[in-house]
Amino acid sequence: MKDVRIVFMGTPEFSVPSLKILNENFNVVLVVCQPDKPSNRGIVRFNPVKQYAIDNNIKVFQPTKIKEDYSLIKEANPDIIITCAYGQIIPDEILKLPKYGCVNIHASLLPKLRGGAPIHRAIIDGYDKSGITIMNMISKMDAGDILLQESIPILDNDNVGTLHDKLSELGSKLIMKALPEIINNNITCIKQNEEEVTYAWNITKEDEHLNFNKTSKEIYNHIRGLNPFPGSYAILNGKRIKIYSSIIGSSVDYNSICGQIIKLYENGIGVKTQNGEIIITELQLEGKKKMSAKEFINGVVNKELLVGRIFN
Repeated sequence: MKDVRIVFMGTPEFSVPSLKILNENFNVVLVVCQPDKPSNRGIVRFNPVKQYAIDNNIKVFQPTKIKEDYSLIKEANPDIIITCAYGQIIPDEILKLPKYGCVNIHASLLPKLRGGAPIHRAIIDGYDKSGITIMNMISKMDAGDILLQESIPILDNDNVGTLHDKLSELGSKLIMKALPEIINNNITCIKQNEEEVTYAWNITKEDEHLNFNKTSKEIYNHIRGLNPFPGSYAILNGKRIKIYSSIIGSSVDYNSICGQIIKLYENGIGVKTQNGEIIITELQLEGKKKMSAKEFINGVVNKELLVGRIFN
């Protein structure tokens, strides 16, 4: 099917496996991604999708506002447009262009977790499974008909990084399964049940701040749902500490308040929660590299003064 003209729209690393497999099996005539952004040091680095496109001689288009600038997409004359974590709302004018329509690769089991952060939210909200949905695009966010869907379990030791990688590969597998059926008009569209809709809003700075008044399981899910990116944090002794990994402890201290350090372990810092204890095992001090809790504890001169201090 090398004669099928595809415009691919995506930006982050998550999108690359899908772009790669489409480029190897079809004719990707244009890649559309978000504009380049400078790093903290002012150095402009290409996003992963752009870098793949350049490495494989695919034309790249980076409109600041796609609803105002999409002439190159029209000129590309696509048979189908495929989006995967692109990062902007696609206007109706583009949705109407290709004869096979516009298809999105979404990292949740729709209608659950519509929106921009479905991988993070699935873990934070305690879901036991996630998956990929291949769907028709309409003007309403992630509300189009489902074309294909496959689930995978969320394991207790998964974090947003491991689940991201699993779903990224699954997305590439599913789009290759769906695309021939779409082109041959041999696929059944399934309407989404609006009564089952939930949303996965983008992660905010407020979401990164840990609340130790929650249960140990809720805090554990929150920490791994933000590990390794963007990372959760709490304040200790007036300083922000990023917290990346934890385990659920078994200690119960009825005399302490939530957020209080109740015990130091060889490999962790036990902190009081609503119903017990969370043990922090990996963290990062301001201006320092990520470290194990053991390294952090070993670096404290008066370790006994840590117990009783409060994360807030």
